[in-house]
Amino acid sequence: MQAKALLETDVQAYLEIADAGLAQRERAQARAAAPLLQVAGVTIEYRTDERRVLATHDVSFDVHRGDRFVMLGPSGCGKSTLLKAIAGFIAPHAGSITLDGTIVTRPGPDRIVVFQEFDQLPPWKTVRENVMFPLLASKQLNRREAGRRADAWLEKVGLSAFAKAYPHTLSGGMKQRVAIARALAMQPAILLMDEPFAALDAMTRRKMHEELEALWQEIRFTLVFVTHSIDEALLVGNRILLLSPHPGRVRAEINSHQFDLHSAGSAAFQSASSRIHNMLFAGGTTQSVGKVVL
Repeated sequence: MQAKALLETDVQAYLEIADAGLAQRERAQARAAAPLLQVAGVTIEYRTDERRVLATHDVSFDVHRGDRFVMLGPSGCGKSTLLKAIAGFIAPHAGSITLDGTIVTRPGPDRIVVFQEFDQLPPWKTVRENVMFPLLASKQLNRREAGRRADAWLEKVGLSAFAKAYPHTLSGGMKQRVAIARALAMQPAILLMDEPFAALDAMTRRKMHEELEALWQEIRFTLVFVTHSIDEALLVGNRILLLSPHPGRVRAEINSHQFDLHSAGSAAFQSASSRIHNMLFAGGTTQSVGKVVL
């Protein structure tokens, strides 16, 4: 009788453990399927003593884990402003921005920004020290661990030989590679890039596209990328959000996963580029055309 009771207790404990494991797996699957980033009805405006400037109006989109999500639009459409709001630098006038279930209210190490400007690296720090700096400032790692991670990322971007160099000795492309290494070394939930290659020459820009693609293939980080170049959007993104001229409204969302660096210049690539141009500018309409597969 006692043995039977013990057996029943063991079976019940096993079933409880199995149920807990199943519930945990289901929660993990639900979390993986849910969008990492949700931008819902976001309107951003700037106010001066004289007038109100509407930067974006009622913008909504989702970004999933591992996406290469591009915001594309003409200058002044509010795409960089949206990126700053995702980073927590600007508060929306209306709507909400949610990252992994938490409302974004301020900057945080889960969102790292790579800017267009080459002077985003402190000039008094070496390349290695620049990559280490946010790891130490955020107290994520001690100095030894930060150094090891910095070395690993400098190797990934091909700059190990320049670890002791100072930013003023580097080319523009090399400075951006340091900025990318510094950002990814933080292991953010999402990498934000604001036209990071716009100031580079064509050959260097192509090389940076290749290196960014190689890093994504290796790590599958989540990327939100801002550009006003249609071709760059097709090369970088697997999903593209088209924003209308000022104020920025969602014109369309495009699945563009079929394009990469090898398809640039092909008939299909040129056709897609032309279609996107027409959706952005033809007729001057601001009406959304929804999701589009090129």
